[in-house]
Amino acid sequence: MIENLLKESQVKELRRMLEQCSRVVLTCHVRPDGDAIGSTLGLAHVLNSLGKQARVVVPDQPPKNLAFLPGYDDIVPVSKYPEYGARLMKEADLLIACDFNVLKRQDEMAPLWELTSARKIMIDHHEGPDNFTDLQISYPDMSSTCELVFRLLAALGLYETMSLEAATCICTGIITDTRNLTVNTKHLDLYYIMVALLKKGVPKRLILKETLEIKSADAMRLNAYALYERLKVYRDHRAAVVYLTKEDLAKFKYERGDTEGLVNQALELRGVIYAAFLREDANSVKVSMRSLGSFPVNKMCAELFDGGGHKQAAGGEYKGDIMDAVKRLVDNMPRYDELMKQAADRLKEEGYMLN
Repeated sequence: MIENLLKESQVKELRRMLEQCSRVVLTCHVRPDGDAIGSTLGLAHVLNSLGKQARVVVPDQPPKNLAFLPGYDDIVPVSKYPEYGARLMKEADLLIACDFNVLKRQDEMAPLWELTSARKIMIDHHEGPDNFTDLQISYPDMSSTCELVFRLLAALGLYETMSLEAATCICTGIITDTRNLTVNTKHLDLYYIMVALLKKGVPKRLILKETLEIKSADAMRLNAYALYERLKVYRDHRAAVVYLTKEDLAKFKYERGDTEGLVNQALELRGVIYAAFLREDANSVKVSMRSLGSFPVNKMCAELFDGGGHKQAAGGEYKGDIMDAVKRLVDNMPRYDELMKQAADRLKEEGYMLN
């Protein structure tokens, strides 16, 4: 049985705003992942089936490993079509922000929010939301924005008419943000949600293959290189760090999505409680962190890299050289040793073999 975890007042207001709109733009954070694209496309399919004109407009090009999703080819990346994306935003009478809760997560697309008179809705599962929408639907204890989207659609009575296309997109977001239900699964009825989606005919095997397993030859070589040449374990802190420079990325013809899951591989090392992956981009260093148990990588990302996220999965950014970013992380590890030890003790109580 799927629990009703939503505030009834929010569901009623969402229903009212959806009934009153005709042109909707759904958008997400920069460098979108499966949850960001799954939630926006999933909602777009549902809204279009209700007779709305719904478009997905995102800051930059989604990764190719999500190209199997129904509606992927209709996504408008503002980095590629700036004028068209801006026009769609301006003409919309409703904007829905999915999978982000601060405007800076939209990067160069953020100023477009000031050019529209549309009503605005946030649907998100990250902690510490900013107040930039008329309706804020924020549930940080959800596994993913797609879990939240499913619950909202069910509360609106739209599950029965949900199409296979919409269900496939929503299921993809849940699978990618939970690593196939292995992390971030606080609510046990998430398994019932998965059953409800599978009853729609969702191709789970395809989703797993495309999002978590398939890699190009260059991507596989890049990940192998990163783990062999760029991985270091800090056993005193139960931490692992792996990084890739711009030169590394160029050598292996890096494309967005090629390093998806690399930080999780570092976390698989015996005895490691938290792991970090740092990737050097053109103007900054992108930081991704994962952890086991109660260790709060969102705290580290917020304090060291102006980022945030969830306790077990977070990210941030560093303006500077990648080796300086690595040094900043390593030099500050002792600050978090007490939290690490607390997490280790709890994991041992649960039967984890950390040695």
